[in-house]
Amino acid sequence: MEAVVFDGKSLSLKFDAKYPMPKLVKDDDVIVKVEYSGVCGTDLHIIQGEFPASKERPLPLGHEFSGVVHQAGKASVFKKGQKVVVDPNRACNLCSFCRDGSYQYCLTAGINSTVGIWRDGGWAQYVLVPQDQVYLLPDQITTEQAGLCEPYSCVSHGFDRASPMPVGSKILIVGAGIIGNLWVTTLHHHGHRDVTVSEMNKARLDIVKKLDTGFRLVTPDVLEKEKELYDIIIDCTGVGKVMEISFNYLRHGGKYVLFGCCPPTHQASLNPFQIYDKELTIIGVKINPFSFPKAIGWLKAMGSRYLDYDKLGVKTYSLAQYQDALDDLKTGAISKAIFKVV
Repeated sequence: MEAVVFDGKSLSLKFDAKYPMPKLVKDDDVIVKVEYSGVCGTDLHIIQGEFPASKERPLPLGHEFSGVVHQAGKASVFKKGQKVVVDPNRACNLCSFCRDGSYQYCLTAGINSTVGIWRDGGWAQYVLVPQDQVYLLPDQITTEQAGLCEPYSCVSHGFDRASPMPVGSKILIVGAGIIGNLWVTTLHHHGHRDVTVSEMNKARLDIVKKLDTGFRLVTPDVLEKEKELYDIIIDCTGVGKVMEISFNYLRHGGKYVLFGCCPPTHQASLNPFQIYDKELTIIGVKINPFSFPKAIGWLKAMGSRYLDYDKLGVKTYSLAQYQDALDDLKTGAISKAIFKVV
């Protein structure tokens, strides 16, 4: 089969015997025929050597994907041809974290066993997954829309971690890549209107305009000049220095949501007295524990108003165009690249 494979240092396109079709191993396994598979910021960090991933053997990356059931084990509840989306993360079901419903803290599962990071992922025509990580899609959701389900499931977890966020709160989104755009759609869908989006790349701000939310769009230098304060700041940049600067824009009682995934080497200096004096809250958000059902509900409710690829700045590529996809992401001309494998 065709697959974009990472060998620990670089990517390459493999065909047929060089990367064979997966086969059912367990009676409840499912082989998904991939239709849409996203390129995540985490994938870029992996390729750049800034985020841990399997080094045991070359494998396809890609932990955000949707498609249809190609084959299911005899004990599986799924049937060939069903539209599905895959949660790349799972619990070990044995440790205290997992048994408490918090597998994002698990030291053996969670992000430590992610499909597309530690196991064969969706940058391929077919992928083998356990059935408990497969979700059936409602008729109203297309596999194209479901290509965004995994990042929305992470946003859903972040939304819950940051709640309550009363409508009328003064909110700042820092960074207008795809995650920033998904937060834009989420907040607007939930009734928020007093939202500012800060992004240094003006091409990305132009993409946000297409979403027609009426949110205020500015560059970071504007924030620095006006010294406005916010109830909630959602950092989608994954840059430690950005947090260091934007943390100062919180009102008393404010919340700082650190959503963007920073490389482990990043540092940020914060003033402890400021945290004490303003009673500030710092909220970390790690992956998507049991939030896929909620994300699927969001997709169903949002529909084409919010899930239009063009308005979100999403561009599709074939697997063979993987280098074009990475190059376009680096220029900021698009907010997200998704492989269209159909």
